[in-house]
Amino acid sequence: MKKALITGITGQDGSYLAELLLSKGYEVHGIIRRASTFNTSRIDHLYNDPHVHGTRLFLHYGDLADSSQLTKLLYSLRPDEIYNLGAQSHVRVSFDVPEYTGDVTGLSTVRLLEAIRESGLTQDVRFYQASSSEMFGKVHEVPQVETTPFHPRSPYGCAKVFSYWLTVNYREAYKLHASNGILFNHESPRRGETFVTRKITRAATRIKMGLQNELFLGNLDARRDWGYAKEYVEVMWLMLQQEKADDYVCATNETHTIREFCEECFGLLDLDWKQYVKHDARYERPSEVELLIGDPAKLKRQIGWEPKVKFKELVRIMTNADLELARRELAYQNTRTGNGSGVTPP
Repeated sequence: MKKALITGITGQDGSYLAELLLSKGYEVHGIIRRASTFNTSRIDHLYNDPHVHGTRLFLHYGDLADSSQLTKLLYSLRPDEIYNLGAQSHVRVSFDVPEYTGDVTGLSTVRLLEAIRESGLTQDVRFYQASSSEMFGKVHEVPQVETTPFHPRSPYGCAKVFSYWLTVNYREAYKLHASNGILFNHESPRRGETFVTRKITRAATRIKMGLQNELFLGNLDARRDWGYAKEYVEVMWLMLQQEKADDYVCATNETHTIREFCEECFGLLDLDWKQYVKHDARYERPSEVELLIGDPAKLKRQIGWEPKVKFKELVRIMTNADLELARRELAYQNTRTGNGSGVTPP
């Protein structure tokens, strides 16, 4: 039984990756931060499964800012694979907390790579670093590929560039099987509600159910390459199964504006998005990434992977999931006001 360690296991990607690895017979370990409230909702269905929890799924309290704890954990677990997904991953927020973003998104990679080296796992473990299309920023070519120069336009993008080159450096200096997955935007019903795609699908479905009146957004002209997170975690796993470590762009090779996302989502609900979407300058970034589109040709050529879910299907998956959530929310509100029959809260 292979053993994997996932940082960021409670996030969108971490939860899908944990499911995938468990389905492949792995023993999965995840690092979670201690907090006064639980933030494990995305993996509760796994944690509450008696066939998994305590036998093949284990959660460990820790923090990517604590290098000594990371080293102790690696000494104890001796994992076969490590997936570094933990980060402060909100690009707009990174402008407000640049130092924190640099520490958690950038320096944490140093701590983890050094923990691998100090625990003597350099030749025994395979390491995946979650890199980002935000590293390309002010793009130098279209579409973006593995050799496209980086020009990050946010503290988050800068931190990811730092982590990218550290991963390459440890691969070259210590012969560590370390790979970068340069994943373009990938979404799902598990996406955080402050990220623009989920913000749109959540608001549109709540408007449809009469729970909300309007939606405030920033730049509607920014173009992104959106894929399905549940598919993209398979790429992470496949990269670590290769004989030789390498870096890969993972994308759909399609680009769409945030305006198009609004049109598609509201259209699925028979609503005119222009009646509900308002502009709010607070959601504008100090420096914007205007165009992202990735070419995954290398990934297809060397690993044989290509995306199946494209833009329209992705929007439909997210909209349907949030419509069900909005219906449950409305039913719960009705039970509180005596307008409905007994329904469990969402």
